[in-house]
Amino acid sequence: MRIAIVSDIHGNLPALEAAVEDIERRGVDAIVNLGDSLSGPLMPLETARFLMAQDWVQLAGNHERQLLTVPADRRGASDAFAHARLGAKEFAWIASLEHTHRLSADVMLCHGTPASDLEYFLETVEPDDFRAATQAEIDARLGDVDAALVACGHTHVPRVVRASSGQLIVNPGSVGLPAYDDIHPYPHAVETGSPHARYAIVEQRDSGWTARLVAVPYDHTAMAALALENGRPDWAHALATGHMP
Repeated sequence: MRIAIVSDIHGNLPALEAAVEDIERRGVDAIVNLGDSLSGPLMPLETARFLMAQDWVQLAGNHERQLLTVPADRRGASDAFAHARLGAKEFAWIASLEHTHRLSADVMLCHGTPASDLEYFLETVEPDDFRAATQAEIDARLGDVDAALVACGHTHVPRVVRASSGQLIVNPGSVGLPAYDDIHPYPHAVETGSPHARYAIVEQRDSGWTARLVAVPYDHTAMAALALENGRPDWAHALATGHMP
């Protein structure tokens, strides 16, 4: 069994198309999408239509939940941009998405952690630090999930970690946004350091699950220019460099 994992597309359709083209060359049995697919100043409607046409298992991330539930006067700029461009069909599709999914007895999919679409799984934010999570933190966030493989997204940081139980936890990184900043629970920036579209391939072998993190080039300059045109210089810099300004 070979599964491609994409996550955190954020309306970046050209990055997604590049990732899918690369995936098809490598050959997989299935593609799964861990959510945060549309929010951002890029191509939310076009990305939604592309995803709606796929037969993938797809999750709702925190931004899908926010698009459906946060009032207009409280929406962030990225959600507001996407919300204004989506229609009834797209919102119905978003509402149909699960927040977690047990793909098989061996595989669990979530956006953040199994318990929360906002919680970081493999990283920890402290008042003065953004760091890799400790083994104890990872084990606590895994909870009682017994799947041999757990796939998560949300932080945009590609990483493969084993829990103390031996379970493999894989974050494929972000297809569409290689850096961002946030103020919750404390102000912090996440930077991958390059503009690549990222995804992962996991494979079940006799010895257990293996994971490969993949970085794919695409025309990131065009998406940076689109973000700037849509009033988001922070996104433009992130898309062009993999760093925050």
